[in-house]
Amino acid sequence: MGLHNLQPAPGSTRNRKRVGRGQGSGTGKTAGRGNKGQKARSGYSKKRGFEGGQMPLYKRLPKVGFTSKVEKPYVINVEKIKAIAELDEITLESIASVHKLQKTVKRVKLIGASAKELAAKIKDDAVTTSGK
Repeated sequence: MGLHNLQPAPGSTRNRKRVGRGQGSGTGKTAGRGNKGQKARSGYSKKRGFEGGQMPLYKRLPKVGFTSKVEKPYVINVEKIKAIAELDEITLESIASVHKLQKTVKRVKLIGASAKELAAKIKDDAVTTSGK
C-alpha cells in the first residue's frame, strides 16, 4: 500500500452539484435559487442571527453574566467531617486547623443532622449552622 493508491471508502464521497447546466440537469435556469428575491442574487449573504426583521433570539433573551457581590459561604457537612464536632470552640481558625480551607474562604456554614447541637459552641460571626 502506498500514497499513490489511497482512495476514500466506497459511498463516502459524492460528486459536487453542477448548477446552471441546462434544464435536463434539474438545476438549470435559476440554478436552484428559486425565482427572484434577495437570496436569488449574486453576492447575497445574510447576517449571523438575522431572522427576517423579527427581533433575533440573541436580543430577545436576557443578558447573562450577572454575578452577585454577596459571597456564598463555604458549606461543610458535619456528618462527614467528625473532627469539627469534637472541637471545644468553633471559629474560622479552629475549623481551618482540622479541615483544609482555601485562603479566600471568609464564611463557613455547617450543615447536617448534628449541626443544630453545635450552635452553642460557635464563637465566630463568620460561622453559622443550618439549624440556627
